[in-house]
Amino acid sequence: MTSFAAGQSPSVPKRMNKETGLARPRLQIKHKRSLFWVSLPLLLVVVSRAGTQTANDLAPGAPGRDAHWPSAAKSAIATANTLESKVWLTLGEGVMTEVYYPTADSANTQTLEFIVVNDTTKKVEIESADTTHRIEALDPRALSFRQVNTAKYGDYTITKTYTTDPQRSTVLIDVNFESSRRTPYSLYVYYDPSLNNSGMHDSAWSQGEALLASDADKGSALISSTGFDQMTNGYLGTSDGLMQLRENGRIVDAYGRASEGNVVQVAHVKRQATFTLALGMGKDAADSLRNARVSLSKGFRRCRAEYEAGWHEYVRALRRVEPKHERQFNMAAMVLKAHEDKTYRGAMIASLSIPWGGGKNANEPDVGGYHLVWSRDLYHVATAFEAVGDKASAGRALDYLFSVQQKRDGSFPQSSWLDGRPFSHSLQMDEVAFPLILAYQLGRADSKTWTRNVKPGADFLVEHGPYTKQERWEEESGYSPSTIAAEIAGLVCAAAIARRNDDRVSAERYLAKADDWARNVERWTATTNGPYGDGNYYLRLSENGFPDGGAQLEINNGGGTFDERWIVDAGFLELVRLGIKRADDPLIVKSLAVVDGLIKVNTPAGEAWYRYNHDGYGEKANGSSWDGTGVGRLWILLTGERGEYDIARGDREAARKRLDAMREFSGEGLMLPEQVWDRAESPRPELRLGKGTGSATPLAWSMAQFIRLAVNIQQRRNIDTPDIVAQRYAK
Repeated sequence: MTSFAAGQSPSVPKRMNKETGLARPRLQIKHKRSLFWVSLPLLLVVVSRAGTQTANDLAPGAPGRDAHWPSAAKSAIATANTLESKVWLTLGEGVMTEVYYPTADSANTQTLEFIVVNDTTKKVEIESADTTHRIEALDPRALSFRQVNTAKYGDYTITKTYTTDPQRSTVLIDVNFESSRRTPYSLYVYYDPSLNNSGMHDSAWSQGEALLASDADKGSALISSTGFDQMTNGYLGTSDGLMQLRENGRIVDAYGRASEGNVVQVAHVKRQATFTLALGMGKDAADSLRNARVSLSKGFRRCRAEYEAGWHEYVRALRRVEPKHERQFNMAAMVLKAHEDKTYRGAMIASLSIPWGGGKNANEPDVGGYHLVWSRDLYHVATAFEAVGDKASAGRALDYLFSVQQKRDGSFPQSSWLDGRPFSHSLQMDEVAFPLILAYQLGRADSKTWTRNVKPGADFLVEHGPYTKQERWEEESGYSPSTIAAEIAGLVCAAAIARRNDDRVSAERYLAKADDWARNVERWTATTNGPYGDGNYYLRLSENGFPDGGAQLEINNGGGTFDERWIVDAGFLELVRLGIKRADDPLIVKSLAVVDGLIKVNTPAGEAWYRYNHDGYGEKANGSSWDGTGVGRLWILLTGERGEYDIARGDREAARKRLDAMREFSGEGLMLPEQVWDRAESPRPELRLGKGTGSATPLAWSMAQFIRLAVNIQQRRNIDTPDIVAQRYAK
């Protein structure tokens, strides 16, 4: 097969010989609606009513406008439950957004959608902006979804069903375009490749009836079962095909290639009523094209049947919960499974998204978004896998934490790429402690794990705790109730593993330190002279361990600066969940009353909580995206945490209401978001009280919290509470 290097294109467009698979030159003479193909070895001349144009020219306007990742408000995500297919797709705002390949931390697409041109009026519409969107979850036992987009004036409907080929890295889209018989339309595909996790540096070209692109060691190929014509490759905002359609109602300049920039590819779809698109990904354009062709030849129906069978097999082995929650429960489990990388096994990213589209631009491959690994999030995901009965996935998560992420000194990075390279470089002590708790919960007490992983981690906690450079919200340093809870539990669990390895000295050292911190956690983190209630309650954190001192706390997301006694969150509930405090502890009960008075909101779905008062991590007041400052919105995982507290105090009915609320917070595609909108008034139609925002959706931690709460209700206890910790402190 003939292939071309990145940024290059053949001297003439090629047509594939079906027998040999090789490209051969062709001449297209276009007269009215008839097409005639004539072999021509060196030169292509295109004749049309508009005159003569030369194809294969390099598009002008390099490198194009800045690239920007789409919103993180995904309505669905999908990938095959196989290791051979290393491609993940995301759906949002009626279109396909990021496609990840070959690992779950490498985005390669910004958007793929359709452009509809009214052949009579030349009016141009795009799916994302000019249609109303609906998403359908097609199979309760598979990540199988359909988007239905209807023109705002009802003139046409575009229905797209998605799958991936379980045997190779190809996304397949089955498309049905229905329009009013009285109105003729032309349908174009708009594809914005953003290979290698960046929007710039891509090169794109046409080859035969395929749109090819490459950047470094990644490529893409887009083909249609009915073929393309009027193909063009340009630069975003300077020479892209959408601009031409808006200006002329058709493609006037069919640019054959665009090199080293923010490229956009546009092509007219032949026989547009029903067809299948195949987007192949690979190590280069040629590899991508092979994947796309093989998958398209295999056919959408067969690929979808294999795809869904793979997910059916996974769901069949899951624990069962009460029927009204089973669909959301199974979806949550599949979404968590889909967040596991297929190269770095056991690595589950936080979300296949970039909250609010990331920073100022997506030009360079330095935007991690949430497609990174946090040991805290991975701990929560692993506990959910254990709860559903997927102990193998939970075990792989622990293997990844210890073999890839953990540093030589026993600590863990704030977050990392899948290969273990740190992305964020601060230190969060709960992220050091959680893997130790997980090791105990999974019964991992062998000598190798103890010597290489548990002991270094526990020694690090003893030497550097309980102070943390960042607490679980990743913004503040000091003495945090939630962090200290994890540290205490981590040391007690490490002591148990030490005893199993006959290291009594280490065990006694860890227990002595844990006991000391348990005795002093209130002194370090609970004020006695605060402005709320009777003045005695847990703070979000105390900067210096003197919670009555009134130190000034600058909220590091633009929320302002306040006396730290004014800022509260519900992180102290980790003291109950991890077995350090009883649910009826007087200070816990008083602190809950303060939290509910300050940061609880009643939504149509149920009660929800802010992370803390004066939070600035969320959309701005006018609904625009968070850009370093904003207004904090409601976090639905906190509803799940409150449900676990309800179980600890023996109120399963209250816990069920929390689970019901979490289910209602999901969207049409059953994705659970990080945050939901917090008020009845809304500056934008899509921001509705109790429904997802532009924050990470789906968030793996939210999905994990739903699973864990559902199982804990069923088991009548919090199975993620380490028994050895509760027996020591919360009898």
